[in-house]
Amino acid sequence: MLNNQGGTDGERGDEERGLDGVFHALADPTRRAIVVRLCEGPATVSQLAEPFQISLPGIVQHLQVLEASGLIRSEKIGRVRSCSIVPAAVRRAEDWLVLRRTPEERRLDRLEHFLDPGRRTEPFRHEQ
Repeated sequence: MLNNQGGTDGERGDEERGLDGVFHALADPTRRAIVVRLCEGPATVSQLAEPFQISLPGIVQHLQVLEASGLIRSEKIGRVRSCSIVPAAVRRAEDWLVLRRTPEERRLDRLEHFLDPGRRTEPFRHEQ
């Protein structure tokens, strides 16, 4: 099995296994669209299902994958189930990707920051 750590599944950390679930969940375009919608704010399952031509049970399956990955949380109030994004899970995936950017991209980011220090498009990170 290929992975960055070179170890077996038993040797991989909890955080890396969590990232596997996040990236698996984001591999599906319907789930990505749901995450984008939830980044705008909480929504009910019915509201999340509206733009898709998928059955409600199909949407619920997508939501279960997203919830199992830690990207969203849901709660039931009365008969209505609402979902919301878990920002920390999104941030973990983003941080993992940022660390894997090419050295050229990081140098360009530093140059941009040097040339226009008042402009802040993303966190400035030093090359490792």
